[in-house]
Parts: sequence; C-alpha cells; structure tokens
Amino acid sequence: MKKLLVLGVGNILLMDEGMGVYAVQEFWKEKEDWDGSLVDFIDGGTFTQDIFYLFEEYENILVLDIVRAGHEPGTIYSLDEEDLRQNEKQVLSLHDIDLLDSLGMAEMRGNRPRLKVIGIEPEKINWGTEPTPALAKALPDFMEVARKHIRAILAEKNG
Repeated sequence: MKKLLVLGVGNILLMDEGMGVYAVQEFWKEKEDWDGSLVDFIDGGTFTQDIFYLFEEYENILVLDIVRAGHEPGTIYSLDEEDLRQNEKQVLSLHDIDLLDSLGMAEMRGNRPRLKVIGIEPEKINWGTEPTPALAKALPDFMEVARKHIRAILAEKNG
C-alpha cells in the first residue's frame, strides 16, 4: 500500500473547473522530485465512483479541486473529510459527494484512507480550455499549498 494518492479532479473543458487537473499536470513535470514508491499523481478528470477502487491502495488521498464558498477567486482552502460532511454552506464542486461515497465503498472493501481536499475558489466556469487569468495567476500558490501538504503527509511516521 502506498502512502499517498494525489488526485486532481475537474473538467478542463470548463475553464476554472479544471484547476485540480491542471495542478496534477504540473506535478507530472516534477515527477523526479517525488518518491514514486510513496506517492502517485493521477488525473481523476470528472471523478466518478467508478474509480473508487484506487482508494483501496493508499493510506491517504489528497484531492485537488475547486471549492465554491463565495470568497475571492483564487482563495485556497484546506479541508478534511469532516469539513466536507459538516459544512453544508460550503458548496464544493460536484465531485465531493462521489468522494465521500468512494471512501465508504473503499472502507467496505477493507481500507479507508484519510481524505484531505485542497481547493481553490473559481472565478468562472463556462466553456473554455484555459483557466481565467485570475486562476492561472493563482496556480503557483495552489501548487505550493499542495506541496506542503504532500510533504507533511509523506513525513508522517504512521498512517
């Protein structure tokens, strides 16, 4: 079992909706900087429960996605599974329900990884294959927050 799956989710045909995927694509460029025996970076696209089986193979899942919470575009959020379940006013992308369901399915099959979401507030979701200028500018900060979480998870001694 690997320590960490970094899962970028979103639709790259809908502008800012693709930020999680854009981030994972950037991490692929840094592949040599990460220990492949501990961490995988996967483009989850428009994540569905069809890939829940991936969760069985990891101790931790770090999801990169958009979060619509009404703040300035580019605002970055760090959320735990409890935040996803308890904060009904925090409107996440459509993927959050599938994520929670997938955790439950993985648990039924014998392994429930810990979930963390790094989210970014979108500016615009509409047809287009590029993020808005505001989110393109925020991508390096989004990546750095994700890097810090990845390093912290990989440094943990157990679980």
